[in-house]
Amino acid sequence: MPELPDITVYIEALESRIVGQPLERVRIPKPFLLRSVDPPLHAANGKRVTGIRRMGKRIVLELEDDLFLVIHLMIAGRLRWVPAGAKVPGKVGLAAFDFPNGSLILTEAGSKRRASLWLVRGEASLEQFTERLTRENHTLKRSLTDPRLFSGIGNAYSDEILHRAKLSPVKHTNRLTKEEIARLFDATKAILVEWTDRLRRESAGDFPAKVTAFREEMAVHGKYGKPCPVCGAPVQRIRYADNETNYCPRCQTEGKLLADRALSRLLKQDWPKSIDELTWS
Repeated sequence: MPELPDITVYIEALESRIVGQPLERVRIPKPFLLRSVDPPLHAANGKRVTGIRRMGKRIVLELEDDLFLVIHLMIAGRLRWVPAGAKVPGKVGLAAFDFPNGSLILTEAGSKRRASLWLVRGEASLEQFTERLTRENHTLKRSLTDPRLFSGIGNAYSDEILHRAKLSPVKHTNRLTKEEIARLFDATKAILVEWTDRLRRESAGDFPAKVTAFREEMAVHGKYGKPCPVCGAPVQRIRYADNETNYCPRCQTEGKLLADRALSRLLKQDWPKSIDELTWS
């Protein structure tokens, strides 16, 4: 898999070749590569490249009119610089980005197609995320699942996001540090992109047949009593109405067990307060 040094060298090589150049057109013989719909890909045609940057392991081409082409090479994706208008290789070729002075070819070896291309308008900034998150003082779980604040995050993915960010589901938004908000922002983007890509690969172009909130590959959601994939501690839960929140007490709550309304009321003084008490009881 191309990692930071490889991505950095790619970016440096592209900076000297395409910054300031117009992107004449994008050719995509493999339609699965494009993961975005709006704006349409042809909106990038003719736009000048104003900069290139790295976002994690993704390469971002900054275009005029606040457009961004995001290339994720995944494991087997590679880039080639070839003469302008060169043919896209039939078997491994995924896309060509044509410039007046040459063409950037994206290839991917192997049968598993994981590389992706996105065209987006504008940037989902940390400042906007912070403003929405802290607009009202609620628990993180409630804020993430509030459709007035964030669209499309429900019970399952909020559990996964908070586990990735190593934050308690009951921590209040007005008590977050800047570092914790940044961590939550990065985790939210990463989890949603990773699971979108995973579900696309599963459907493989067919109509999705398995739409469920519980998936074996999830870290904590629906995994009550099972070991956390990061630290091995048993995953815990908070049950309320027809829902439950799953979390890792060691990764997210500094070893503390959060009160479960039904069970902690039943056990009263016998309710364990930490993961260590739970382990030895």
